[in-house]
Amino acid sequence: QVQVVESGGGQVQPGGSLKLSCAASGNIFSITTMGWYRQGPGKERDLVAGITSAGITNYADSAKGRFSISRGNATNTVYLQMSSLKPEDTAVYYCNYAHDYRDYQGRSLRDDYWGQGTQVTVSS
Repeated sequence: QVQVVESGGGQVQPGGSLKLSCAASGNIFSITTMGWYRQGPGKERDLVAGITSAGITNYADSAKGRFSISRGNATNTVYLQMSSLKPEDTAVYYCNYAHDYRDYQGRSLRDDYWGQGTQVTVSS
């Protein structure tokens, strides 16, 4: 099993910055993808940014130019630096730890592990 824990949420004024942290522990794998998702009130959970073990990143259009995802020296940690925050960024942010692998028949499978979420509120 893998445990995922986020930290760093809080309330910030529009235009401000916030940094989220996430660490996975337990049965850690060497090749993984980690990412941040968010879910606003009455909305679905959407990808904000992701990063592979090789350091390849992808961002939602709403995050490009304002957010930056990075992995720590330990491959099981990930950070999300958020700048120029807007009220519409208000949401619960979830960290995802994903292990992609193939079974004995060569089929691609993924195990997803989620943190409990951390609230980010952008308000004046």
